[in-house]
Amino acid sequence: MSAHAFSAEERAAVYRAIAERRDMRHFAGGEVARELLSKLLNAAHQAPSVGLMQPWRFVRITCPTRRQAIANLVGEERQRTAVALGERSAEFLRLKVEGIEDCAELLVAALMDGREGHLFGRRTLPEMDLASLACAIQNLWLAARAEGLGMGWVSLFDPLALAALLGMPEGAKPVAILCLGPVHEFYPAPMLALEGWTTPRPLQELVFENGWGVT
Repeated sequence: MSAHAFSAEERAAVYRAIAERRDMRHFAGGEVARELLSKLLNAAHQAPSVGLMQPWRFVRITCPTRRQAIANLVGEERQRTAVALGERSAEFLRLKVEGIEDCAELLVAALMDGREGHLFGRRTLPEMDLASLACAIQNLWLAARAEGLGMGWVSLFDPLALAALLGMPEGAKPVAILCLGPVHEFYPAPMLALEGWTTPRPLQELVFENGWGVT
């Protein structure tokens, strides 16, 4: 055991938050105290980022009209996705895919503009800005779960339309609509697995040794 390790109880809490994190779609309304929201966003802000570029930007949506406009954008993309899914269209439309109108807090996580000026770690892998934002979102997700709050990541939207709605500058890009707030209960397993949409794959199928596909 490393001398730098947390205590057994602290380690267990970290692994529990990871294991019990869920992509939530059902919310119980309520509110998130301003101090707690600040604490959660600070957890997101402590995420690693390539070249310390900190490409994340979070837009808090407090206007009901704007929240409804975002819900409408998601509804439009939901219909387009259903068409693209073909024979699974009806099955998809039965799924609850977002909690925008029910969650206590609505955030839009976006990539900043001017990212092309950051070359450290991005010259051959420019998508590392997106990876950095994903780390910030995961930090927020795990911190929310530890605080007993649910969070859902919604990706069903046209990024250009959402960027225009929020007045984002050219080059900025919305990546996630985040629903955050109290829930009645957390799903015992990923919702898409519970609904029969897909089955999670075991880890051993996804870990290779010394070459692709070698287990």
